[in-house]
Amino acid sequence: MTRLQVFLQGIRDSIPMIVGILPFGLIYGALASLAGLSLWQALGMSLLVYAGSAQFIAISLLTVGSGAAVILLTTFIVNLRHVLYSAALQPYVGPLAQRWRLPLAFGLTDETFAVVQRRYLARGMDGHGQWYHAGVALALYLSWVGSSLVGVVFGQSVPNLAGWGLDFAMLATFIGIVVPALRSQPQIAAAVVAAAVALLCHAWPYKLGLMAAALSGIVVGIALERRQALAPNEEAV
Repeated sequence: MTRLQVFLQGIRDSIPMIVGILPFGLIYGALASLAGLSLWQALGMSLLVYAGSAQFIAISLLTVGSGAAVILLTTFIVNLRHVLYSAALQPYVGPLAQRWRLPLAFGLTDETFAVVQRRYLARGMDGHGQWYHAGVALALYLSWVGSSLVGVVFGQSVPNLAGWGLDFAMLATFIGIVVPALRSQPQIAAAVVAAAVALLCHAWPYKLGLMAAALSGIVVGIALERRQALAPNEEAV
């Protein structure tokens, strides 16, 4: 396949995630407008920050009059999960030139990771993998920015848009992608533990429960993988 074909394949594989992003972006735009942000302020946040959960938190903190230091620290903590994503993708994108790594790093989101990680696990960087990654990242980025713009422009004309439950579309999309990928016992156990910890720690401030869930899942998954790797050696003895 040519680079263009692989790039377009990345865009095509992003469509399920785009379905979830669009309503999420609409809600963000509407809330940003209601919080008093101008069109360019709200749109600029999507263009430059490009982090849905961090943007929602920033809007809520701005609404209650929080200072810049609190907003920066809170969004930093929320986005720490991207360190885990980066570590998982480093074996694939690490050898690329900086002109590739920088834009791909900017485009790294939950949704981008969910799509490209599956492709990397299956094929690695074979067949212009970076072009596939670029297609995914660009498609999702434009979807988020575009839906944010629509939300800012038309959100106030739709009563109680945030209460429609449209954000569930993103959750449903993630479930549909993640669940089929859980094929081994360590993967399933990691997902179950992470989900349980996320529910138990949901009320923690600054989304710290999300980090606790991620770390718990990682610990359980690694422990079970090591146990499985040692089992054949123990049986041989």
